[in-house]
Amino acid sequence: MRVEIWSDIACPWCYVGKARFEKALDAFPHRDEVEVVHRSFELDPGRAKGDVQPVITMLTKKYGMSAAQAQAGEENLGTQAAAEGLAYRTRDRDHGNTFDMHRLLHLAKARGLQDELIGLFYKANFAEEETVFGDDERLVELAVAAGLDAEEARAVLADPAAYADDVRADEREAAELGANGVPFFVLDRTYGVSGAQPAEVFTQALAQAWGARPQLTLVQDGNADAEACGPDGCAVPQG
Repeated sequence: MRVEIWSDIACPWCYVGKARFEKALDAFPHRDEVEVVHRSFELDPGRAKGDVQPVITMLTKKYGMSAAQAQAGEENLGTQAAAEGLAYRTRDRDHGNTFDMHRLLHLAKARGLQDELIGLFYKANFAEEETVFGDDERLVELAVAAGLDAEEARAVLADPAAYADDVRADEREAAELGANGVPFFVLDRTYGVSGAQPAEVFTQALAQAWGARPQLTLVQDGNADAEACGPDGCAVPQG
């Protein structure tokens, strides 16, 4: 079974939602048969790469709230994150363009390291003091920590076209699926879960999606003893 998660590194609910989903997934009886794929979604796609500002400033300008209201929201998010065992800096975080991080996540997907890198990106953005915006070497550092080659990561960042089409394809697909916010979870292209739901909701969704998987029906008039190959070799007719 495949679970696709549309998310953005700048999205705090994606950070919290990932932890809640993983709590449900870890307890799922068929955990080893579930493939998780992270898909790209930008909350602020029109922001220039060098346009970095404090989260509180961004919130007041984008949503018209007061600085006190914005800070209260951050404090609430900190509480929600702590409940999931996540560190969360409620003050002095930055906000910026995440396109390059999504491009690196597609590189990581190609190398089988996507989950490792997105976890490091989330931790760096929400829990660590050093910003992830505006400094390519910071992103290279995180890519290397996830297991990627430093020069390969630098090459992707230096080429604006590298994996750009993959990011845009993810975003178009999100729109086609009706996702206008993240996190957005799609299970086997049959069930969708929107938002950072409680772990219990993900548990139910996983069980429901698994139960709905099509079952193979063998042709009834076939020969059950027909020759075949298996783990112990091939049945070879004797003389």
